[in-house]
Amino acid sequence: MEHQPTGQPQVTNPRWIDRAGVLPSPASHDVLGLDTEFMRRNTFYPKLALVQAAYGEACWLIDPLAYDARADLRMLVGGRLCVMHSAGEDLEALAPLLSDVQLDLFDTQIAAAMCGMGPGLSYQRLVAGVLGIDIPKDETRSDWLQRPLTESQLDYAAKDVAHLAALHEKLSVELRRRGRSTWHAEDCSRLAQRPRSGIETQPQRGFPGAADWPPEVQARLKRVLLWRDETARKLDRPRPWILDDAHALALSQQPPATAQVLFDCVKGQRALRGPQRAELLGLLQQSATPEELASLAPIPATPRGEAKRAVDAMRAVVHAVAAKLDLPAGLLCPRRLIEEFAVTRIWPAPLQGWRTSLLEPELAPLLPG
Repeated sequence: MEHQPTGQPQVTNPRWIDRAGVLPSPASHDVLGLDTEFMRRNTFYPKLALVQAAYGEACWLIDPLAYDARADLRMLVGGRLCVMHSAGEDLEALAPLLSDVQLDLFDTQIAAAMCGMGPGLSYQRLVAGVLGIDIPKDETRSDWLQRPLTESQLDYAAKDVAHLAALHEKLSVELRRRGRSTWHAEDCSRLAQRPRSGIETQPQRGFPGAADWPPEVQARLKRVLLWRDETARKLDRPRPWILDDAHALALSQQPPATAQVLFDCVKGQRALRGPQRAELLGLLQQSATPEELASLAPIPATPRGEAKRAVDAMRAVVHAVAAKLDLPAGLLCPRRLIEEFAVTRIWPAPLQGWRTSLLEPELAPLLPG
């Protein structure tokens, strides 16, 4: 992507917003730069510490710790294109405040990858490469929950959104030149919907080692994993604090006969207290119902034999197509989805859309016989 160094946008001093009713509506601009700072401190949900918004020459630093910023954020994002960089975790942090808002997203990291600039490009490197501007990285690991924030933190937070509109302008031109605007919009829409999609309803599918377990045991594992997710959300604690993967697998295979046996097995789990152990024991000792067995989605096994050879052949095709298109192979088709397709013979949902016409005709003939 050709670029010319450019001067830094004339963004005014950021304004601190810590109460309702003082944030003006950005009526004259339809492109909003948006970012967040959040912390994960022994919680299930990321703790939203700051929201940065920029449009035109204005920049606002919104303090969600000081007031309920829900109405202000909905006003900001409503009807505007929200330009963000690597938005996945930011969207998760914003989800409680924007739970029913359909965000119109432009992710600059995805755009950069589709423009041939490589996968996972950082915001700092993208700004330097496209705009010729160097911005600091020294506050990346700051404590954003402290108050007051330091001048260095405030400056860092403002610069994280100051250049998003300019990046959008240049990357949009390149996406159009390459004929990939629709691809990018599709991926951004899928990303924006992810925090709204709710709880994973078939979590056992993430454990390929359980693929050959009897259906009754797979149903028990699914039941335990769903309970773990619900409990972690309710207590706002990390899933492994409730029950780590190793315990979930072991207990599902061999349910404890008594509460004491369960206590001896899980006494290292930091958030698993008496009431939760009682719930878990009841779930482990239940027999699988016909409804549970009927709703059980199969677990994709680890590819072996012919399936493994098919995966290798498919990966070679994906890499060849990616090289021809100047795309990262992982963006085009992650390995885990190749493996899932080779084992289940069902085209994976995340590959629906623009990837289908590019890849399915090439990969389907390689499925094991």
